[in-house]
Amino acid sequence: MKRIITTKRLYLREANLDDAEFIFELLNSKGWLENIGNRGIQTIENAQQYITNKLLPDYGKNNIAMFVMERKEDGVPIGTCGLIKRPQLEDVDIGFAILGEFEKKGYAYEAASATLKMAIDEIKIKRIIGITTLENKDSQRLLEKIGLAFEKIVLFKKEKLMLFSKG
Repeated sequence: MKRIITTKRLYLREANLDDAEFIFELLNSKGWLENIGNRGIQTIENAQQYITNKLLPDYGKNNIAMFVMERKEDGVPIGTCGLIKRPQLEDVDIGFAILGEFEKKGYAYEAASATLKMAIDEIKIKRIIGITTLENKDSQRLLEKIGLAFEKIVLFKKEKLMLFSKG
């Protein structure tokens, strides 16, 4: 398992098929379903397919990928964070999700800050965006906390989203 980013308390690493139970739990968590949407992951096999089809193909593409957020202290996967290049959007998007029991502990901020730093310093991305639902105040605050500013409301897959940007 390849580690991409190391922070004080976390590793951001490539996902693998052993993460299927964690991915199943994350993609079916209340926060994911309310703020990101239902991906139809109803079995561990669906989670393995999601890893195989959605996560693994992006690795090796200049670290523009979604990584598993893992606690250093015990190796427990607690969320995901990374960079996404969506065909519908012009710029690279920073994304994150965390299991409810690990929210409000600074982990998402730690991972997103390090990911943004990598994007700017190492990948040399000039402009980064973050999108979130109008209702997701926690993500809005986190995007602002890492230095992105609200820019505009965009229509994305028939849903109005807030677009934040830096650069």
